Amino acid sequence: MIDPVLLRTFLSVSEAGGFSEAARRLGLGQSTVSQQVRRLEDLVGCVLFERDTHSVRLTGDGETMTGFARGILDQQDRALRYFARPGLRGRVRFGVCEDFLVGQAADVLGRFRGAHPDVDLELSVELSEVLHARLAEGDLDLVLAKRDTGRGVRRDPLVWVGAPGLEPAPGEPLPLVLYPEPSVTRARALSTLRRHGIQWRIGCVSERLSGLRVAVQAGLGVGLFAASVVPEGLVPVEGLPDPGAVTFVLSHRGSARRESATALAEAILSARWSLAGRTPPEAPGAPSPLPDPSLPRDTASRAK
Repeated sequence: MIDPVLLRTFLSVSEAGGFSEAARRLGLGQSTVSQQVRRLEDLVGCVLFERDTHSVRLTGDGETMTGFARGILDQQDRALRYFARPGLRGRVRFGVCEDFLVGQAADVLGRFRGAHPDVDLELSVELSEVLHARLAEGDLDLVLAKRDTGRGVRRDPLVWVGAPGLEPAPGEPLPLVLYPEPSVTRARALSTLRRHGIQWRIGCVSERLSGLRVAVQAGLGVGLFAASVVPEGLVPVEGLPDPGAVTFVLSHRGSARRESATALAEAILSARWSLAGRTPPEAPGAPSPLPDPSLPRDTASRAK
């Protein structure tokens, strides 16, 4: 390792053209400057200056060393400036259900990046059940996912949708296109149909919203989506019972990254109603920036 002090002294002698002037600029004794240059020469194993009674000149190795010295000191200065500037930095492990991504996620995350350019995001898109489990295990810092009930950042009606012209056959089980278990919308769809005595069958299962959209568009069955994320090309299916609404909840786990995670949570909460693209269904009051992560955890009611 080369001591940066030795490099700065070496460059000062090179720029000043002599040991006396370099000592004056550095506020050191000439003997100290000479000792530091000699230590650097001993360290690299070559002579850096040609000295005589009238002048001091860089050798060939000395010319080469000036480039290395400036580069090393520049990197050190850049590192010190980076960590000295104000603002948050670090990494936030953010887990989201896919419904958030098809909303205005790009706008929310873009504004967060503009406000906190030194914070890196690690984005995980999975079923809500998986996200909540990973949060509890400490694998994630912040999660925006669904829950069947409870207070959250948004409550969205659920809508039965199908391909244009789809007419379920009378007397036949209703074909469904759903997320796999465990899933909020799947559990709600099945419980709603059971309560009303409607027979059903699973026509297609997909873990991704894009897969569900294609299956419903192909006429494989009826889907159930949050109203704000109904894919284009699908239309409401009349005659089916009201499935109610679903809640999007923002949860966090205390960690060393808490400050950065809280900043991201605040950015999401500041745009919570714009995520749905409509007026809030009820006055939000003054909710906590991060809803209580200790709300009841119902295995069948959390997930995509």
